[in-house]
This record gives sequence, C-alpha cells and structure tokens, in this order.
Amino acid sequence: MDQSEQFLVFGATGQQGGAVARALKAKGRKVRAFVRDPESGKAKALAAEGISLAIGDLFDPASIDRAMAGIAGVFSVQTSSPAGEITDEQEVWQGKAIADSALQQGVRHLVYSSGGAAGKGPTGMGHFDSKSQIEAYVRSLSIMSTITRPASFMEMMLLPGMGLPLGEFTFFMRPEQSMQMITVYDLGRINAEILVAPDQYAGKTIELASASVTGKDLQRAFTAAAGRAIAYRRFSDDLLVQNPFLSRLTELLDTGLLAGAADIPALKREFGHLTSLEEWLGGHGKLLFEAALVDNKAEVALR
Repeated sequence: MDQSEQFLVFGATGQQGGAVARALKAKGRKVRAFVRDPESGKAKALAAEGISLAIGDLFDPASIDRAMAGIAGVFSVQTSSPAGEITDEQEVWQGKAIADSALQQGVRHLVYSSGGAAGKGPTGMGHFDSKSQIEAYVRSLSIMSTITRPASFMEMMLLPGMGLPLGEFTFFMRPEQSMQMITVYDLGRINAEILVAPDQYAGKTIELASASVTGKDLQRAFTAAAGRAIAYRRFSDDLLVQNPFLSRLTELLDTGLLAGAADIPALKREFGHLTSLEEWLGGHGKLLFEAALVDNKAEVALR
C-alpha cells in the first residue's frame, strides 16, 4: 500500500482504536481519528502525536461519510453494551453504518474488530451476538474486508474489584484452566499490519491472542510483579449466583467459547513476537498493575 494513503480509525479515543492509530502512525502512515469531542484530553493527545481528527457522531451517517473522504483503509470498532453507553441494537446499527459508508465512499479495505466469542453460534449474550451480526453484514458487502477477533484483554484484569489490594486475585478461570488473552499493544500492532497489507489479509477472519494463561499462571506472575504473595481464586459460587452477567461469562469459558481459539504459534510466525503475561506486567501493564495493587475501590463491584 502506498505510504501516502490515509487510514481512518474509529474508537481512537478508546483502547483498541487508540492502539491501532498509534501503531499506524509508528509505521509512518497517515492516520485520521474519528472523534466526537475534539476538546477531550484523549483527542488532544492524538492530535499532539500528529494524528488528524475527523469530528463526528456514530449516529450521524453524514459525519461518517465526511470522515471517509480520501481514505484507503478503515479500522472499525464499536462500544459494547456492558460499558453502559449504547444498546446491543445500537452497536449493530453503528457497525453497519460504518461498513455502508466505507463501501459507498470507495474505501478499499475495511478491518472490523469483533470479539473472540463471536461468529461461533448464538451465545445468549447480546454484546457477543451483536458482533456476530456485524461480522455477517460486513461479509455480505462487496468490499475488501478482514475480521479480527481479539481474546480478552490483559488490561481488563486490572479493573477495580478483583482483590489485588487484599493480596488475592479473582477471575474467571479455575486454577488449572487456561484462557487466551491479548495485550492492547499487540492488538494495535497486528491490526495495523493487516491494514497496510489489504491484499494479503482480505477475506480472512483472524483470531487474536498474545498468550494463554491459567489461574496458577496469574498467581505466579502477579506474586512476582507485586513482590508479595497474591493468591488466585475463581469467582465464588455465591457471587456467580448473585451476578447473572458474570455467571454466563463463566459458563461460556467452561464450554470453551471464551477460552480462546487463536493459533498463537501461527500468529507469532505471521506477526512476530507476542507479549507474554510476565512481559506485559513489566512493560505496558506495569503502571496499571501498580495502581491496581493500591486501588481503594477493591471492595466494590465484584464483592
């Protein structure tokens, strides 16, 4: 792809889009970020890094069309309903609107970031099934496209309420059970590689993960990173009874749907080094982990 061609990134003020925009910029590519508020701190940070801003709203198709002008490749990601900002139906509407605009505006290549549980049959959870709907719609259009399905983010483990300040960590897996995860950094880098090589990846659906870890792996790595004992345990049965959302996610892990389907050795051959849990804790995740160790909100949310 020509170095002069420009890429449009949706969700650029969020984790995924921000990582993709910065990875493209690091490759010397021209990047346009779709933002709702150009005065927000995250939007200003993008602009300061040399990323141009396209101001718009995902519920305003005309603003999406304007942002697409002169664009060669698009990275599409939408907020999911668990964030509390939109419904599953609205997520589907936005995903379709971006795909429609890319086709109508003559964009050469669309990369849609889905999810690891999508495209494998109904899950009974709207924020997974919505992504399956968007995937199917993107595939139905006469546009060069690639679908990427990231595993759970390592960053998600450091949300408040997991118990780290108390010397423990609670999560979905049993101690010996494995679950694939991906760092946001690797997600950004891989999607950027796909965007700049459309002919190589067109028509493909690629499961993404950086590493496969067990509960015991988390216990060992967190203990080493914290410099003190961190005991791992799965979410308690009482909590799962009280929280249907977490209970269903745990069921999907047990059935294998959320365990991850990425061929990690093949990804390493294709895209190079992938970040291990230990590397992430000592690198991009270090400050997040250190903050989570002392977060005084540890007793909320998942207690």
